[in-house]
Amino acid sequence: MTSLLNKPAAASPGHGAAFTPHLYSLKYSPDLGWHDGDLLPMDNLSLHPATLGLHYGQVIFEGMKAFRQQDGSVAVFRPWENARRFNRSAARLAMPSLPEQLYVDGVDRLVAADHAELSDHPDHSLYLRPLMFGTDANLMLRPSEEYLFLVMAFVAGGFFGDVVRPVSVLVSRDQARAMPGGTGDVKCAANYGPSFVAQRKAQEAGCQQVVWLDQAERRWVEEMGGMNLFFVRGSGAGAEVFTTPLTGTLLPGVTRDSLLRMAARLGYRVAERPVSVDQWRAGCEAGEITEVFACGTAAVVTPVGRVRDVDGDFTVGDGEMGPVTGALRRALVDLQHGRVPDVDGWLHRVA
Repeated sequence: MTSLLNKPAAASPGHGAAFTPHLYSLKYSPDLGWHDGDLLPMDNLSLHPATLGLHYGQVIFEGMKAFRQQDGSVAVFRPWENARRFNRSAARLAMPSLPEQLYVDGVDRLVAADHAELSDHPDHSLYLRPLMFGTDANLMLRPSEEYLFLVMAFVAGGFFGDVVRPVSVLVSRDQARAMPGGTGDVKCAANYGPSFVAQRKAQEAGCQQVVWLDQAERRWVEEMGGMNLFFVRGSGAGAEVFTTPLTGTLLPGVTRDSLLRMAARLGYRVAERPVSVDQWRAGCEAGEITEVFACGTAAVVTPVGRVRDVDGDFTVGDGEMGPVTGALRRALVDLQHGRVPDVDGWLHRVA
């Protein structure tokens, strides 16, 4: 294998716009099943104005990353878990199941073709976006019969910038992200557009993100933007790391699952239990909740330093990234870049 470790890093690829040259495409129809898989140049799509997915929101997607390893190779982090979640989303939106092997094969084809776009910069990665949508040119209110599965990629820097800093968050009291029986636990496009108003309010309040509460009582913490939230109680080796349980209204994050396992391996006590905004505030004011962080494919592990709320603002710890958050972030990033043993077999090597 030719080493790519000397490839210069882009000054700042940002997040979401530095697309790679290729696109993987796979079609579905009832008579042919999944067919015509091909690697194509990244280009615009040609769609009929009545494309069903555009009108009725029959669109699902995933977010995952590939990382440059120490020997110059590239590995995707836990793609099989994303493939399983993709199919849970498909089932919820009455879309056909995509065999996991076909999902991973499409990811592999794209990464193998475009991995040279990724430098060895430790904070850069290849963000992968699998996508599926209904393609019928028909406005009857029904599920589509034909579908298109795509995989695209872009070179990504930090989601909140190239330097890891604590973010400020605004608690959303007048809007909810999801409801029981809805689609909050799957990754469909319709979950995200309605969140932009609350996100804009957060930015106007000087915050980077919004914190979602439960729909019924507007009391229990669920997620931060599109990311899972973790809380740290106590400090040192005896600290407890806990997160809100999966209630069916929040996304079962792959990073969330990874950190629960890694935190236990690092010796922290681990739990899943609900926490209200009042408990969060009281815990911080009493010095019991010492750290809070968000996690996700894009955000990795991002500390939360300041909370704004109609019932009063408060600071988490000293407002900076705490030692437990830092330790978990380092452990995750070191694993993703192949700097520590992959004891769980989470790294899927491609090129």
